[in-house]
Amino acid sequence: MTPLQNLAQASRLQQFVKFCLVGGSGVIVDMTILHFLAKRCGWSVSLSKVCSAEAALLNNFFWNEIWTFRGLAGGCARHAGVARRLWRFHAICGVGIGLAVFFLRLFYGGLGWNLYLANFLAILLVTLWNFWLNALFNWRVQG
Repeated sequence: MTPLQNLAQASRLQQFVKFCLVGGSGVIVDMTILHFLAKRCGWSVSLSKVCSAEAALLNNFFWNEIWTFRGLAGGCARHAGVARRLWRFHAICGVGIGLAVFFLRLFYGGLGWNLYLANFLAILLVTLWNFWLNALFNWRVQG
């Protein structure tokens, strides 16, 4: 492996750690809104999950854009591409939301697990999907 490949792998590992930290803030957003909508407002768990995941998605895009992947698009191209990156992030993570709803319904509705444990596990299962595809299509390491 060349030093450039080692650097690229180290960069991706550092990005993955940051992505997970950002995701942690998204989990807090997601759990808070899910609890509020499902338990306090009486909405269905599926609709509550879609809304809570959307709020977490926007939170995560913002922090990934300014911290996790900062500097991967330079100058004006960086600002001009924000809408495009948000659209791609939303598309990739939107599939992740669908997967999270599926897993939540499976674990909570089907298996009778605790709502918050089921939601947390659903989030964990889609984290790798979201990181890999966003790193590949949204914020590429410049090599």
